[in-house]
Parts: sequence; structure tokens; C-alpha cells
Amino acid sequence: MPHSTDPYEDDLPSPQPVHYAEQSLLGALLLEPHRLPDIRVLEADQFSNHTHGALFQAMRTVPLPDPEAHRSDPAWLNAVLDAARPQAPGLTISYLHTLVQVCQWPQHAPTYARMIQSDHARRTLLIRAQRLAQTAADAALPNRAVATLGQADALAQFLDTLAGQFTPHPGSLPRTVLPKQPTARSSEEALDEERILLSTATAHPAALKGMRWLQPDDFTRSLHAALWQCLTSLVHRAEPVDPVTVLWEAQHRGLLAGDLAAGDLMALVTAPVGSAEYWGERILQRALLTRACDVATRVAAYAEDPANTPHQLINGSRRALADLTALRTRWQRSTAPTPPTAPRAPRSPAVARAGPPPRATTTRALR
Repeated sequence: MPHSTDPYEDDLPSPQPVHYAEQSLLGALLLEPHRLPDIRVLEADQFSNHTHGALFQAMRTVPLPDPEAHRSDPAWLNAVLDAARPQAPGLTISYLHTLVQVCQWPQHAPTYARMIQSDHARRTLLIRAQRLAQTAADAALPNRAVATLGQADALAQFLDTLAGQFTPHPGSLPRTVLPKQPTARSSEEALDEERILLSTATAHPAALKGMRWLQPDDFTRSLHAALWQCLTSLVHRAEPVDPVTVLWEAQHRGLLAGDLAAGDLMALVTAPVGSAEYWGERILQRALLTRACDVATRVAAYAEDPANTPHQLINGSRRALADLTALRTRWQRSTAPTPPTAPRAPRSPAVARAGPPPRATTTRALR
């Protein structure tokens, strides 16, 4: 019967490849501790197995033995075991010997360390993507959009950190097949806000000139997006805007070809409430949060695919975040306070310039 290579085999699922990389690295360091200084960039919390991380940290804590004495004296192994046991009580000396037996190529220790780093980067990226999705979906947050953008910034900063740790490969993109996004069901609240915006914008079309930050793609229903285009087109052409002109524009755009009756469309744009800017900001914020969820789903799909290299994860995640940037810029433009107009200072009356001094009249001139 083959000997187990895991102290908690009964409690863990089938080991992943990184598990064997961790075992090989630890075995190499137990066999040849003088290689520890070559593994400076690796940290104990980057191990997927807590016991392995505790053992690695203990190796760094215990002073290195003399290479010749270490070949025949297990004192250093016992010291490492004693240092690791407070954090890993189930660790045994037999498992340390198993790790030594597992590693056949101690000289490959730096490569094993990079494997562990890569897998840790993938797991951390997945956690950050999940945080982004959870924040965007948390309706209890007082300022959900700001909190969501904060998580997006944290994700971008993490990608910048990864880019400095791994060798770049320009043009390398993930090969992950992204899951199809389920057809989003518009909430009744979102539909009501869009209807109110269309009615309010019809009643106060002058507000549309300052609402270029709102785009048809921000609406959850295609009919509402098309009616918004009708309104913006009328305003752009400086034509009168009222329910009748909107209906006429909608007819030219083919919006009445289906089941939508003219009377229904008229009723849709004849119930204004409040200001168009307020409802536009609400719609844009909802679109921002939806886009953030989509970005988080893409990044999580990349991170869950172990076939992706760290640089593929970086490139794919950055492209996903770029899709959020344009919408973020429009949202910030919509919520930016209007700069106060400073009153003009009264113009002071012009001061007459002093002329040249009068010419002195000499006695000779008088003569």
C-alpha cells in the first residue's frame, strides 16, 4: 500500500498540482537547508496548505545548520519540527521524512517556489473578484457605487503588484471560455425609474443638454433606450419636444411596428416627477453596478481556470476592468458638483494716465 504524502489526507480533497510543488519545495529545503536564502520572495501565507506554510516559516526561524553536520545529524529537523508544531499540531517527524523522500531534485527549489507564488496569485485574484461582486450586489451599503469603485481600485492595484512579480509576455491573453451571462431580469424599480426619466425629460428637455453622460446602453429595457435616443435626437436638432413629437420620432424609428400602441407610448412620456438629472444618475449608477458584477464574473472565471499563467490573468483582468473605466468616468461626471460661478467684481473706473510734465519756461524764452 503506498504511503500517504499528506498529514491530513482524510480531511482534504484530491490534491492539486500546487500541493506537490509545495511538498517538493519543502523536501528540497529539508534536505539542503542552504538553499533557503534563494527563496526570499516566497512568504509562508502563500502556501495553499496551512501546515506547509507553518513548516516553511519554521525553517526561516531556526538558524541554518552546518551542511556537513546536517547530513548525519537530525538536530535541525527536530528543531524545525518543534518550531512549527505550535501552528501545526498534527505535524510529525515522519511527514518531514516523507517530504524529503518526495523531492528528487533539490536544485529545482526556485522553480517550485515560483509555482507556489503563481497559484497564490490566482487564488488571491479570485478572492478580490468575489469581493468586487459582493460589494456591487450589497444593497445595504450606504454608498454602494463608491464602495464598488474602491474594490475595483484595489483589484487594479493588486494586478499592478503582480505585474512586477512575474515576467511579462506581451499579447498573452486568457484562453478561458467565459460563461454566458444570464439574461438580466429588470427589476420593477429600475423600470419605473426609466419611465419617470423619459416623462420628466419630455417635460423638461433643456436638461438633456447637460446629460450627455447618460447613454442608451445604460437602460435595462431596449424600448426605453430607443425612446431616450428619440429625445436626444429631437434636442440635438433643436426641434420642439412634447409627447406628440416624441411619438412621431418613435414612429420613424420603427418603435410602433410591434405590439406597442401609440396611446401607450404617449402615456409612457406624460408623467414627469422631479428632475431628469436625478433619475438619470440613478439609472447610470445601476448600470455601473451591473457592469462591475459582469467584470467580477469575468475575472473570477479567469482565476478559476488553472490553465492561465499569471501574465494571462493580469492581461485578461486588466481588459475586463477597462470595460468599467469608461462607465465610471461618465458616472463621476454626472455626480461631480457644479463649480460655483464666482460673481464678477465691479469694474473700477479707468484712471486717467498722467501726462508729461509741463515744459519749464526759461528766462531766455520769455525774452
